[in-house]
Amino acid sequence: MKIIDAHLHMGADAYFDEIAKAAGHENNAEHLAEQYRARGMVHGIIMGNLPLENTAPQYPRFMSYCVGIDSRTGFDRETIKAQAALVRRHFQNPQCVGLKLYPGYNYFYIYDDCLEPFYELAEKYDKPVAVHMGLTASNDALLKYSHPLVMDEAATKFRGVQFVMCHFGEPWFEDAAAVIEKNPNVVVDLSGILTAKIPDFAAFLQKKHFYIDRMKGWLEYLDSYDRFLFGTDWPLANLGDYIKFTKEIIPAGHWEAVFAANAQRVYHLQLTEENTINRYQVKE
Repeated sequence: MKIIDAHLHMGADAYFDEIAKAAGHENNAEHLAEQYRARGMVHGIIMGNLPLENTAPQYPRFMSYCVGIDSRTGFDRETIKAQAALVRRHFQNPQCVGLKLYPGYNYFYIYDDCLEPFYELAEKYDKPVAVHMGLTASNDALLKYSHPLVMDEAATKFRGVQFVMCHFGEPWFEDAAAVIEKNPNVVVDLSGILTAKIPDFAAFLQKKHFYIDRMKGWLEYLDSYDRFLFGTDWPLANLGDYIKFTKEIIPAGHWEAVFAANAQRVYHLQLTEENTINRYQVKE
């Protein structure tokens, strides 16, 4: 079965090294490529955190990316037009397949009028807008900005934009499900729900059954498996664990859609031999 990782991160720093090690991995492209090959993963979509001025980031060819906008990369209400001009250049890069927003970590509501230049570009270039929704990894973040109900107003206000609710808005699955059911321009990625390496998977499922049962319940309630995308949030979690976990919460009849077809459709991925793992060469 072909697998597309619709949500991962890449960064050369001590933090990424540490969380990759905890997940049983190494934080480098060669190791990631090796792990992808071993698990039938053919392509990945990086959620970017590089400066906007870097309009031609040097990501491996088996990766696409969403250009990220946050306080570290230049998010500033006073210079939105200048930032939008740079986003336009990213959108003209074939490797760029979308935009990523980080509310919660940065204090803004995604329905704010100041973001309209970004949404206009997303609609014009037919690029999805992926949004961090739900819990955050930082104590300094504010959850009122990343609660999934916030996406309802943005999706209603900007109907021509395809939104991707990252992380299923966890742990607010009920609210996330309401937003998804109401808004046809919202899909979900299932990344960021696991962390580190899970030593005993059966014990994990038993211990976390309250959380997992509710997630599965809302997935079954929606019964819209064409709107859910597999993602790992690499290097946060072990890739093998994440595939196993996703198979646990998604019925087998929908695996091909969730693991690959939905991401390929939503992000308009034109996969060829050139941009899949098959052609990636490990450095000598």
